[in-house]
Amino acid sequence: MPSLPSSSVLRSPRLWIGSGLILAVVSTLFALLYVGGNVNPKGNLRDLPVALVNSDKGLDANGKHLNFGDQVVSGIKKSAEGNNSFDWQVLSRQEADKKLGQGKLYGAVVVPQNFTAAVTGLTSPQQPQQAQPTRPAMTVLTNQSAGSFGSSMASQATQKAAHAASAQLGKQLLDRAAAQKAPLAPAAKLMLADPVSVQVADGHPLGTHSAMGLSAFYYALVLVVCGMLGANVITNQVDTALGYLHSDFGPFRQRMPLQHISRVRTLAIGSLLMLVFSVVMGSIVEGATVGILGMDASHLGLLWVYSVATIAVVGISALTLLAAFGVPGMLLSAIVFVAMAVPSSGATVPLEALPGFFRGLSEFEPLRQITGGMRSILYYGAQADAGLTRAWISMGIALVVALLFGFGVTRLYDRKGLHRVPRPTEPADDAVPAAAAA
Repeated sequence: MPSLPSSSVLRSPRLWIGSGLILAVVSTLFALLYVGGNVNPKGNLRDLPVALVNSDKGLDANGKHLNFGDQVVSGIKKSAEGNNSFDWQVLSRQEADKKLGQGKLYGAVVVPQNFTAAVTGLTSPQQPQQAQPTRPAMTVLTNQSAGSFGSSMASQATQKAAHAASAQLGKQLLDRAAAQKAPLAPAAKLMLADPVSVQVADGHPLGTHSAMGLSAFYYALVLVVCGMLGANVITNQVDTALGYLHSDFGPFRQRMPLQHISRVRTLAIGSLLMLVFSVVMGSIVEGATVGILGMDASHLGLLWVYSVATIAVVGISALTLLAAFGVPGMLLSAIVFVAMAVPSSGATVPLEALPGFFRGLSEFEPLRQITGGMRSILYYGAQADAGLTRAWISMGIALVVALLFGFGVTRLYDRKGLHRVPRPTEPADDAVPAAAAA
């Protein structure tokens, strides 16, 4: 039978309409999901956790106990009333350090122990040979390990609150100086108007090779992509080995003899290959990032186990989608593991700055859970309650659901006789061939 000219293929409406609809849907989903989660973080910001730490011991003067640190904390809390963008938590320094070291705080304002003494010293009468009083200071702590963008927003808010508290305190000091009727030089008045210096420090320092707190996200994304692409490669290789597909090597084509096996066995073969090659890919990823690139990492044994497990779970999940839906399963994998996962991961933009739809996605999207566990391993000493336990539980649930779904659907296809290639029918034992009957 002569082959059709290539121009007839281009005149097929099915080719144009089918391809156009699929690409239009994919383009729309990626645009809405990627940009929609990040287009207005400040407008969507809700309850970003930051701490107020008052370590001020106060001072007894004229029969009264003064504590300007309490005034600063209460002033910041009062000014934040009605503003739901930040969740100001009054904590001790120990509690704040613990939460900073678990990624549960994006920043903190710390009032030092000698704050009241330093403030009162600014307006106390000075002796000629007495040293000049020390200017009081407050410290703003940042936390890049919880996410650079969230830490930056928290730093701006805490510095603004600290400077506002300094201005409010300056009014009290100027009133006190006026009550004492002590002459003040212009420079002294300027200092009293804004008496507190605000210092910025890192609340949970990271190494220089941690991508400013984003190495955990990039590493987790590499693992997800390895699992997803690995599933596509294994599916094609298994289908080629079974004779369902042919393989092209340049101008040469190879096709293996067709083997009629069940869909369940095909998925089992792919899953076994995925488990084996997850060990290979996980080892290569850790060796390349830590060994060659010098990424800051500790708990290397746990990191290897976590990497292998992540690739295996993502890969087997993608295999089940391909086994259940065929070619559309590849698009579903891209949407589930990339399009919906990246904007809801909370890695670049914190979850508190995402729209409600993406916050809902983050409860079950795999990349958010994987990134949380990776942060725990890389930044927080592999603490269980810093995201590692949640990550292991989520991966376990995902694996069980994927296996039940994949093998359940393929088993149903096999029982219904929906084989990938129709099996050759065999005549019954008592059937008489037509030629013999004749």
